[in-house]
Parts: sequence; C-alpha cells; structure tokens
Amino acid sequence: MTTVTDAGEELSIAIGHFDGVHKGHQDVIRRAVEAAGNQQRKSAVLTFHPHPKDVLSHGDQYVSCLTPLDAKLERFAELGVDYTFVMKFDQDFANVSPERFVSDVLVPLGVRHAVIGFDFHFGHRGAGDAGMLTSLGSELNITTEVVEPLLLNGKKVSSTYVREALGEGDAELAKYLLGRPYEVNGTVVHGHARGRTIGFPTANIGLTAPYVTPRLGVYAVFAEVGGVTYPAVMNHGMKPTFKDGETAPVMEVHLFDFSGDLYDQTMTVRFHTFLRAERKFDSIDELIAQIGRDRDEARDRLIQADEAALSSTKRPV
Repeated sequence: MTTVTDAGEELSIAIGHFDGVHKGHQDVIRRAVEAAGNQQRKSAVLTFHPHPKDVLSHGDQYVSCLTPLDAKLERFAELGVDYTFVMKFDQDFANVSPERFVSDVLVPLGVRHAVIGFDFHFGHRGAGDAGMLTSLGSELNITTEVVEPLLLNGKKVSSTYVREALGEGDAELAKYLLGRPYEVNGTVVHGHARGRTIGFPTANIGLTAPYVTPRLGVYAVFAEVGGVTYPAVMNHGMKPTFKDGETAPVMEVHLFDFSGDLYDQTMTVRFHTFLRAERKFDSIDELIAQIGRDRDEARDRLIQADEAALSSTKRPV
C-alpha cells in the first residue's frame, strides 16, 4: 500500500474518517474496491486525521479512538485497498468549501468514482452532502455511489454504537459490529508487582494511543506478545482493594501458561467477554479466591471461543 498514485491512474475511492473500520465502513470500502475492479481502476481510501470533531469541538475534544491511524491503515490494506490518502484535518481544511473539496482534492487525485456513506458530509460547516457530491462530481466526470446504512435490530451500525457497546462492557456486541474483537495496543510497564506476590503475576499495559476504553471490570481476553497469542484474564480498573490512590484506570493482564519477563514488550489485547464489574474486597484472601474463579471462567470462555472458531472453519462432509 502506498499513498501516491502513478501518473495517469484513475481511482475508485471511499471517503470518510472510518474510526473503527466497522462493518458499515467495510461495506463502503468494499464497494470502492469492487467498483475499481469492474472499471479497471485502482481502489483508494481518503481519510482524515485527526478526527474532524477534535478540531471543531472547541474544547470538547473527541480525542479517544477505536482505531489509531496505523491500525486503520492496516484494516484498509486487509480490505484490498491499493492506495490510502490521509488528509490533515486542520482549521484551514475545515474552511474549504464543498466545491473546492471536489475540484482541489478529488480531481487532482484522479478520482473517477467516489463511494460514501449515506450520512457523509464535507466542506465548510458540513455543507456538502451526498446530493451535492453527486451534482458537483457529474460536472467533473466523477460518479458518486451512496451506500445505505447497515442496520442491527433497526439501529445503524456506527462508531457511536461500538463506543456504546464498549461503555456497557458488551465485548461480544462490539465484536459483531466491528467484524473482529475490539483490541488495544500498549507497552508492558512496571506496576506495583502485587500480582506476583499473590500468585497471579500481571502485565500492566501502558496504552500507545488514546483508545476508547471499555467499562471497568474483569474480562476474558486474548493477549498477543512476541507474535504468540495467549488466553488471559484482565482487570481494567482502579484496584480499590489495595487503595493505591490510582487516578486513572489500569489494565492488568494475567496470561495463562506463561512465564518470563514481559517488561517493555508490545502487547495487543483483544476483548472477548465481560466477566464481572470491579469491586472492593474485604481481604486479600477473598480477592485471591475471586481471581482464581475469574481465571477459571475466563479459561472456559476462551476455550469455547477457540472451539467455535475451529468448527466454523470445518467444511461440511
């Protein structure tokens, strides 16, 4: 994947911010890829960074993300996109009129077919919509395709829906909306090392981006480190039993069947199932007993997940 087209290439392009690259976004992007194949053109995505709301919110910042930019680029490549263009979204770009967006951005890129979601807006104050892009594009030999929303139980699949699911701890719903488990990436940092003293060593994760973080509590997760994926249980919370004076939630991951030093290594955590809310225990022994139950439940849930994934790949006899 590259960010520059060869001279003279014509593009079928999907346009949007695409935070999460959820199933609705995937529909838009796949249509651009399919159209490119049918029209013997190259496929592309035009996305924006940072999030427009982060620039336009005037203090009410939209800084958290479902997919940091590098993760979005990986998802685009997996969907078969040939080129990705990352447009810096700043106040100057926010002031660009819809007409100039088409003439000064799309035309120079060689766009001949644009694919957008039904609620896509562009240009100064979001004045441009699907109808305007269709009209402006027709004058410049650009066709426009509008993809209708993907619905789940009558509700639009959207980045907001994914955020709501994570806020409720519904990792299964988030996985369904995204088409993959929700994941965060981070570096293993030093903590208080109490987990080791009570028989459950944990890796404290320092997130590498301002991810949307799920509801506080205990989760069954898969943790990937050094190219190997381990079943694990994770506590995302304030550690109230120890009264450490934490001012922000901490992600602590206990990997099953692992021994070794993880400090400073990169770890990807994929959320599978919410097990329980975080709570304060009256004693360390009570906490240890509950962690043991959490570990056993997480292991059972993850074994079932592996068996389900295996059976889904088997061909019927």
